[in-house]
Amino acid sequence: MFINNDDYIDLTAFIYKKSGIKFEDKKRYFINKRVEKRLIEMNIDNVRDYLRFLKFKDNGDEFQSLMNLLTVNETYFFREFSTLETFAEHCLQEIAERKAASGDKSIRIWSAGCSTGEEPYTLAIIVREMLDNLSGWDVRILASDIDENVLAKAQNARYDDRSLKDMPDEYYSKYFIRSDGYHTPVKEVRNMVSFEHLNLMDKEAMRRKRGFDFIFCRNVLIYFDDLSRKQVVDHYYIAMNKGGYIFLGHSESVGRITTAFSMKRMGSSVVYYKG
Repeated sequence: MFINNDDYIDLTAFIYKKSGIKFEDKKRYFINKRVEKRLIEMNIDNVRDYLRFLKFKDNGDEFQSLMNLLTVNETYFFREFSTLETFAEHCLQEIAERKAASGDKSIRIWSAGCSTGEEPYTLAIIVREMLDNLSGWDVRILASDIDENVLAKAQNARYDDRSLKDMPDEYYSKYFIRSDGYHTPVKEVRNMVSFEHLNLMDKEAMRRKRGFDFIFCRNVLIYFDDLSRKQVVDHYYIAMNKGGYIFLGHSESVGRITTAFSMKRMGSSVVYYKG
């Protein structure tokens, strides 16, 4: 099977409208192989009929199955360490001191596009390491993703050696249990994280998000076009507390997406926050 040009344009336009993810022509082979798998599973003969099903008959389950195949989930613990170092040694300390001074001992973190869970569990470990008197704090980490398959893996929390390739030894010994060749974060780490299935282009769901001190959306918006990126980041701005920090991936820049966030230097890094 090969998707003809008109069908490819219509299918990717539909995916973009529903998810905000933009697939360029160079992704045609990638899309072709995954859509072919769905046609076989659904016993549908051609892409045109499949698209018609998605538009008029699907209750959302088939589109979700397609998105589970199309989203790429490359992640591991302590990825982009310099960003995490800035978060731990500067931003987290500043927020904690400010909140403690006002009598607010709560911290809310959102890991958007959390994939198989390495990022939110990493953030939980950092918080446990960096916050004094953790028992006096109410720390909650929301981890969301559009892919239900990776969310199930994140909740199962069983990781192979590759996921831990950048894990500092001292953290592994404190926060992981090895069993049957897999590595699992300890209960105290897992309990800090809650998971939610979320499409970042779902405006109603995004509007309900409020009160976050930190938002991590690293290496997610690279799959979006300029308009979708701005829509998502504008929602993040609304969802964030005043003074809160947003972190994108190394190849992404908040400043190129929106002027809503302010910029400052912390340590050796430039960070963006809600002024």
